[in-house]
Amino acid sequence: MSEPLDPTERELEILKILWERDEATVRQVYEQMRQTAPIVQNPIVQNTVQAFLRTMEEKGLVAHRREGRTFVYRPVPRREQTNRRLAGRLLDRVFDGAMDQLVDSLLSVHRPSDEELKRLEELLAQAKTARRKRRKPKEPRS
Repeated sequence: MSEPLDPTERELEILKILWERDEATVRQVYEQMRQTAPIVQNPIVQNTVQAFLRTMEEKGLVAHRREGRTFVYRPVPRREQTNRRLAGRLLDRVFDGAMDQLVDSLLSVHRPSDEELKRLEELLAQAKTARRKRRKPKEPRS
């Protein structure tokens, strides 16, 4: 099976709802979008949500099952796999693979909390350990 296409901004909004709920009907997605999105900024109607979900299914982003006359949708890609793919594409397209520039840009727009800094330090330590393990010369076979 091929990798699903990248979601648009609206599709990602719908995916986040489905990841949170595991599955949902068009109406449930619509209701949650109405509650979380400001009405003035890009309001959406239920038929539009339904059209998005159909398109998302064609793109391999969601699948559905029938419950009577109702379609119940679930996300196909896992959240982590989508986040990694989108982050990798951002890194390549915008920063030409320069991870330090990406991190510098992120730090300039978001001041990390103490917990976030601690987690970043842990991730850097893990990356250094993994790098050292990959660099270790292989023992000659006897």
